[in-house]
Amino acid sequence: MTNSTTAPLVKTKLSIMMFLQYAIWGAWLPLLWPFLAGHRQFEPGQIGDMFAVGALGALLAPFIAGQIADRYFPTEKFLGISHILGGILIWQLAILESYGAFLAFSFFYSVIYSPTLPLTNSLAFHHLPDRDRDFGKVRVWGTVGWIFAGLTIGQWLAHQHTPPNLVKEAERTALVAKEAASKLPAQQASINTATVDPALKKAAEEAEVEAKKAAEALRKVQVAGMADAFRLSGIMGIIMGLFCFVLPHTPPSKEQKSYAAGAAFKEILHNPRLIALFSFSLVVSCIHQFYFVHASSYLGTQQSKAADTINSIFGVGGGGLMTIGQMSEILVLAGIPMVAKTLSRKSLLATGLVAYALRMFLFAYAAPISTAIGVPMVTILMAGVALHGFCFGCFIFVAFMIVDEETTGDVRASAQSLYNFVIVGVGMIVGSKIAASVAAWAGPSGSPMDYSKLFSVPMYAAIATLAALLVFYPSGKGAPVAAPAGVSPEPAEKA
Repeated sequence: MTNSTTAPLVKTKLSIMMFLQYAIWGAWLPLLWPFLAGHRQFEPGQIGDMFAVGALGALLAPFIAGQIADRYFPTEKFLGISHILGGILIWQLAILESYGAFLAFSFFYSVIYSPTLPLTNSLAFHHLPDRDRDFGKVRVWGTVGWIFAGLTIGQWLAHQHTPPNLVKEAERTALVAKEAASKLPAQQASINTATVDPALKKAAEEAEVEAKKAAEALRKVQVAGMADAFRLSGIMGIIMGLFCFVLPHTPPSKEQKSYAAGAAFKEILHNPRLIALFSFSLVVSCIHQFYFVHASSYLGTQQSKAADTINSIFGVGGGGLMTIGQMSEILVLAGIPMVAKTLSRKSLLATGLVAYALRMFLFAYAAPISTAIGVPMVTILMAGVALHGFCFGCFIFVAFMIVDEETTGDVRASAQSLYNFVIVGVGMIVGSKIAASVAAWAGPSGSPMDYSKLFSVPMYAAIATLAALLVFYPSGKGAPVAAPAGVSPEPAEKA
């Protein structure tokens, strides 16, 4: 723990740490699928492999990074070395072309980067005088970093990889296609094709083909430019690595010789709150994968029908609209300190699950809701995206706090890594497989996706998890946990 006189400087350093930690990730992750599919020409199954190996680092983190940071090596130095190596590795992803090479480097990068996620949480908890009051103010800068990186690479693509001549050609051919289509009968599909002027029909079809070619040419240049996202991430990774060496010193518990991950696992098994939390979090991680995998394409299909004002602010394709979730996350994380002292941990977790269920409800039934209240579907979906702040803030964020306060000081880094193991490792792999299977059921090959069927599955899963939480998660206050050496014991926290 830090004392009150050093708190402002420490909080500033921890905030910068969180900003860089998530900016590194946010620079490339949203663009991975379009880059690999559109530029590297990888098959969907191959791209799925890239996401799978990305979860392997989280699976290994408790047994490697947690053990080293808890037992043998100062956390800040471990983070520094990891990020410098990670920055060098991810830079290579901008130039690697073969599937095998990209997969191998993605795996090694995951093993290096993924463990740093829980370790930054662990380091922050170690030095903040009041986790309820301070952690939200520090962690929110991670969300700011994610948004910053996404907007930065988006603007870079717009200014450096969007040739004006291709933009003008795409606009010109689109206008020609629109004019040619306007000359056809308004209800062409429902009338006898013999009454349609063949010349007009041919002209419209040719104009449409030319418009698609022009748009595709522009898109190819932009997608190729997405390689710079890996370079931006690499630069920020090296900056983060160097910065880590000036973070507050966080020594290992050298007086402890037991295997840290094993000790943390034993504490979890003997704590009913943590058993319940880890179980519910696995389901939540699977639910979240439906959003992560399918929301962008769903938003993109509706955004093309949206008002120009929305598209001018967020761009097109669905990815821009998803930043609404990060914006709402900032507001929720800022508000957590105001309610964490009065609301129980169980109440906050329940609020997060309600948000998950409501978001999936809005996604599943956006069409009938839109018709009933007379607003565009994209507006309903935007409201669902905005609930991300409550989903993450009230469940995942609060869960990190619970893990910290329910474990003893010498295994907290490993306990955080074990939680990361569940939500980023096992949950991501299992959730992706489930989301793909449900998608195959909701949208069989050759048929349009039935998003009502697709998102109703995670909606019901969230409702069932909420019911289980209310019944099985222990109420009341948790028992006091042992404090690190040299630190006075902490009082029991709300559970």
